[in-house]
Amino acid sequence: MIAIDETRLETDPVARYEFLAEFIGFGSEDVKRIQASAPHLGPRIPQLVDQTYQKLLAYDATARHFVPRQHGYEGTTPPDLAALTASHPQIQFRKDHLNRYFIALIGRAYDVKMVRYLDMVGRIHTPLAGNKQISVPLVQMNALMGLISSQLILSISEWPLDSDTRLRTIQAFNKLLWIQNDFITRHYQLGNADGP
Repeated sequence: MIAIDETRLETDPVARYEFLAEFIGFGSEDVKRIQASAPHLGPRIPQLVDQTYQKLLAYDATARHFVPRQHGYEGTTPPDLAALTASHPQIQFRKDHLNRYFIALIGRAYDVKMVRYLDMVGRIHTPLAGNKQISVPLVQMNALMGLISSQLILSISEWPLDSDTRLRTIQAFNKLLWIQNDFITRHYQLGNADGP
């Protein structure tokens, strides 16, 4: 039986990542499959981003988070929810972030810096980082991750891959997104950030 220091899992993101990766079976072969998907996923990222934001802006509960000034955004903000559109500069700013997220998944080494990045992605959606006035409820983050997972699976199903490679690529992304989802959830537990 493998002994796990459960306290470290709550305080050390690298230990948490290593435990999750080992338990789920996310290893170097999965990373290679994700990185090898770059020629297929890369050109499709803008479409995935647009589809994601189309969905986010279709609900007042998710769209409302894009009215306040986003962390790092310098331009004008929409005066209210009614003025928010997919073409607003602040939405373009957020789309750029999601675009870079997908690029990071397929282009970065899965090392300590990547673990910190995955952890930051979770933290930035809570008042613990970024704009302290923006607190995305956990249910909405779960919905977003489910949407991204579904979109990726659909996209991969259309790639010119043999059936074994397709299945293993889907499994690799699925494992990674479960790890990412845990790195989101942990910050809601840490900061009790499940706001209104």
